[in-house]
Amino acid sequence: MRKKNPFRTPLGVSLALFAALPAPALFAQTPPSVPQNQDKQDRIDLARSDIELARQKVYPALVNIAVVFRFFNGGRAQRAPAGGSGVIVSPDGKILTNFHVAGNTTRIVCTLPTGESMEAKVLLHDPLTDLSVLQILNERRVDPKSPLPYASLGNSDEVQVGDTVLAIGNPLLLSSSVTKGIVSNTKRVFTDFTSTQIEDQELDGGERTGVFTRWIQHDALILPGNSGGPLVNLKGEVIGINELGGNGVGFAIPSNIAKIVLASAPNGIVSRATLNLSVLPVGKLGRKEGALVSAVTPGSPSEKAGMKPGDILIELNGKPVTVRFFEEIPLFYQAVAALPAGQSVSAKVLRGTQTVSLTLPVTAMEKTLGKEEELREMGISVQEITEQMRVSRRLETRDGVLITGVRAGYPFEGAQPQLQFGDVLTQVGGKPVKTITELREAMKGANKEGFLVQFLRQREKMVSVVKVPESKTADENTELPRAWLGVRTQVMTTELAKVLGMETVKGFRITEVLNGSSASKAGIVAGDVVTSINGEALNAFRPQDAEDLRRAVEDLPLDKPATFGVMRSGKKLDLSTAMVALPAGPETAKKARQKQLEFGIRDLTPMDVLDRRLPAGQKGVLVVEVTPGGWANIGGLQVDDILLSANGELTDTADAFERVMAGVLKSRPKVLQLFVRRNERTHFVFLEPDWQKLLEAE
Repeated sequence: MRKKNPFRTPLGVSLALFAALPAPALFAQTPPSVPQNQDKQDRIDLARSDIELARQKVYPALVNIAVVFRFFNGGRAQRAPAGGSGVIVSPDGKILTNFHVAGNTTRIVCTLPTGESMEAKVLLHDPLTDLSVLQILNERRVDPKSPLPYASLGNSDEVQVGDTVLAIGNPLLLSSSVTKGIVSNTKRVFTDFTSTQIEDQELDGGERTGVFTRWIQHDALILPGNSGGPLVNLKGEVIGINELGGNGVGFAIPSNIAKIVLASAPNGIVSRATLNLSVLPVGKLGRKEGALVSAVTPGSPSEKAGMKPGDILIELNGKPVTVRFFEEIPLFYQAVAALPAGQSVSAKVLRGTQTVSLTLPVTAMEKTLGKEEELREMGISVQEITEQMRVSRRLETRDGVLITGVRAGYPFEGAQPQLQFGDVLTQVGGKPVKTITELREAMKGANKEGFLVQFLRQREKMVSVVKVPESKTADENTELPRAWLGVRTQVMTTELAKVLGMETVKGFRITEVLNGSSASKAGIVAGDVVTSINGEALNAFRPQDAEDLRRAVEDLPLDKPATFGVMRSGKKLDLSTAMVALPAGPETAKKARQKQLEFGIRDLTPMDVLDRRLPAGQKGVLVVEVTPGGWANIGGLQVDDILLSANGELTDTADAFERVMAGVLKSRPKVLQLFVRRNERTHFVFLEPDWQKLLEAE
């Protein structure tokens, strides 16, 4: 029986008081000393005190969760920053949040409303309920001895439609927000448009959730970022974990489901059983008892034991089964999940007009999806195959690993025939592979000049040859030095010459003179018009003549004087200087790449200094590549940054960069501090890579 909430009684108290009074008193004039709206104000004040009490109990335990989310795309692991909400639910710092907030992450940082930030580790992920349990790393707190705030879990079975609730979280990553609403439904399930089947929800990465859940529906505003935050009653108890919402409707996972997941945290997994079958309600069959078996997993123990689609399950393990409505389906699956795995249970089914007794083996429920990783050198991402994946993909066997992506330009993409998404690798270099670990070992022993892979493509058993191309070094620059004037110009078109009052002048108007150039030594300045070189006129007056000056200068001999005829303020001048060579440009620069952090650099060249208006003698290496989704990218490194140092060590050349990065790989610092020049300012970039995952991918 539901306990009465003492904090939800202002209206009930006033009605009870009125009912106890004699009838005339109901209409008696209020004494002048008591304002007409005093009772209304009292109710408002009491409601506010209820909300304030609930807020005080839970709000301090709210955490803003910032994560680095890891996903796979195009044959490689990528990363992106993400976030959500959570709530501390134990004195030792256990946190409840959504799996879709904390799952598939490589770093988790939790921040309290006070501003204190703490790292957390994962104790348990449970995609089937979309819940995760985290543990604050107390030893890494600023003050490990200070007590942590925590909230209590209430009894979600006591929640009623119309109850006032608070949704607390971090909407749109705006920290620490509270919204108020009422419970709209206490056992919401989702069905398809025709209401003929229950629908679970798909999470990022393809995980499914909701099979065990009857959501608490409410209208307290929740937005992206609220996910994982607590739904709170006016007692200050957490009665749900908010999961999804929009258009004024929110849904929370009941706290009683969260309690089961929380209790399983020490084991690192929620142990559940399955009978490998699906059910539907029997209401449309005109029945009040039983559950309609809609599907039995092919090849499963239940199928072998005689269970068939169309059977009506009326008794399980000696207890009657009742699934009359869709809202009762999650309760059925919860009861099955609690059965003892590895044993058998009795069952009775109606098959036509006959009652059939069966003995059904109870099996442990496996994960929906297998582990997924990348093999960076080969340019593929692969996933281990679970039983559910085998069934859904109609595979004959679980032996092998599924290719989930192939990276362009890498060995597996260049295989003949080419390997592709959905292929199942079964052998590499003559060695069978059933797990990612076996695949890595097989790759180590494979002949890089060419090795055979066997794979399944749907029902076809195919083979292919994979070769690892040799790494190529850049060719040396053998181009002869060329003369360089060192100016930026615009053609003196007919229209421009007319506007400038120089109708008969053809040539190039100087718009900028670069430092140290032949032009600066000759005394050429911006605004001059170059009309001739060594007495030969420059017949330039069309936009397509823009390159004529550069070509003419490049034909001049180096270290010999050249004379430039210019027009300056209506006067003709001849300016002479010895020609200097074109400064080294990007094509001559040495390049290097940090493959684990996924960014590339090259040496700065004299032409870079001139083109980018950098200070003379600028040191550092130029960032020329930052791969989307890599650690450098999510840390904030940008193309065109000039990398000056890494963890305090200078990176003034590509050689120095490679030497410093080799040291970084050995020391594997938790935080890699990059000091860069970005435009006209210096800036710090902090990379926090997951070294273990990075090195495993090699």
